[in-house]
Formats: sequence, C-alpha cells, structure tokens
Amino acid sequence: MIIDHTVEGVLFDIDDTLVDTRGAFAHTMNVQAAKYLPRLDSARYPEVLAMWRADSSGFYRAYTRGELSAREQRMQRANELQTAFDGEILGNQEFDQWDEDFMAAFRDGWKPFAESRDIIDELRARGIKVGALSNAGLDMQTQKMAACGLGDVDILVTLDTFGVGKPDPRVFVEAVRLLGTDRAKTIYVGDELDIDARGAVNAGLRGVWIDRPGARRGGTHEESSAAAAEEGISVIANLNDLLVERSALS
Repeated sequence: MIIDHTVEGVLFDIDDTLVDTRGAFAHTMNVQAAKYLPRLDSARYPEVLAMWRADSSGFYRAYTRGELSAREQRMQRANELQTAFDGEILGNQEFDQWDEDFMAAFRDGWKPFAESRDIIDELRARGIKVGALSNAGLDMQTQKMAACGLGDVDILVTLDTFGVGKPDPRVFVEAVRLLGTDRAKTIYVGDELDIDARGAVNAGLRGVWIDRPGARRGGTHEESSAAAAEEGISVIANLNDLLVERSALS
C-alpha cells in the first residue's frame, strides 16, 4: 500500500489528477473548432484535442519556466491549431475573442474525477494533511478547485509562488513547508512522470505517477511505466490505488 503509517502528507497535482482536465479540454476544443475551424470535419475534432494536449512545441512548459505569459503561450498554441487545421491566423484582437470563448467553455467543462472527493476525505480521516501543487495560476486553480468541490485542501501552491513551476524543486519544498510535513514522509501524486513524480523525487519527496488508462498526453511527454518502476516511482491507475495493497495492483 502506498499510503502507510509513515505518510504525513499527500500533495496532489490538480489537472488530470484531481480534476478531469482532459474532459474539460475535449469540450473546449469542440467548441473552439466549431467556431474557429469551420472547414474542419467534426470527425477530426479529436485531433485538435490531441494536438492541444500534447503541446509538442513546448509552449506551456515555457510558461512554467517563466519564459512566456499565460496569454502568450495560449495564443501561440491557438495559432498552431489554426495553422495545422486550415483556420485563419488570430491577431491580437481576434485572439482576445478566441481566449474569451476558450475560458468560458473550459470553465463549463470543469469536473472532478469520481474518486477525488472521497480520497481527500479518507486521507484526512487518517490524520494525513492534504494539499495541492499546480503549474497553473492561482486564480484559475482556486476557481477550478472550488467549482469541483475540492477547495478545502490545506494548502495550494501554484506557478505564481515563484514565477516558475514544477519540476523546479523550490515549489515542492515550499509546498511541503506550508503543509508542515517532512519531505521524506510526503507523497506527491501527478499525471506527468517527469514533471510530477520525478520532480518530486528529486526534491526529496515520494513520487507517484497516476497513469490513467486512455488519458495520456502523447507528444513529447515521457510516459514509460518501465522507467518509473526502475526509478522506484509508484504507478497507479486512479487515486483509489493509493489505498490498495500493492499486491492487488500487480
């Protein structure tokens, strides 16, 4: 079992870990493609989602390194879609409307995973502190967690804390400090092997990679269960697996 008597705290990633952000993006990309890619057959909308999720050009990670603003990375990615799927390139004014539509659809799509609320409650019942650490901005993640009924986590650390995000070890260390736990007795759970689980281990925490069936990002993101196992990183398929005996997962 991953959660044992030695664990003092659990920190969760938010997107695609506690919140079904892939589902929210699927809804959003369908809305955006219908309006901004009018020549694209709706049967190809999953390709738009896949391209957005993979972010093969690394614009979002440039944002987490402090190299691009949230608006800049989203505009770059939007125009990458427009180019790839025969849409009109968006200037600043056109992008303002695209971005407004994007955020409205994205908020409409926010939903927690079915087990998220229960796992937080169960950890608390066991006397374990629970927090969240995300590579997105504070305002959006605060709204998202509240909308999903998860806004009562003990602490929330975001990109705004230092202006850079995971895997920078400072954000993990700061989250543990705010949580008030020992790094070696704190688990970090996230859906990106390199950024989340490996980043946590490099900062002195215990890393867990949640590899949800059918929900991998693709593109440049490392997604190797074998590599995780070789590094001693636990791999789970959903959050309930945190409390399941290890033998039952094999």
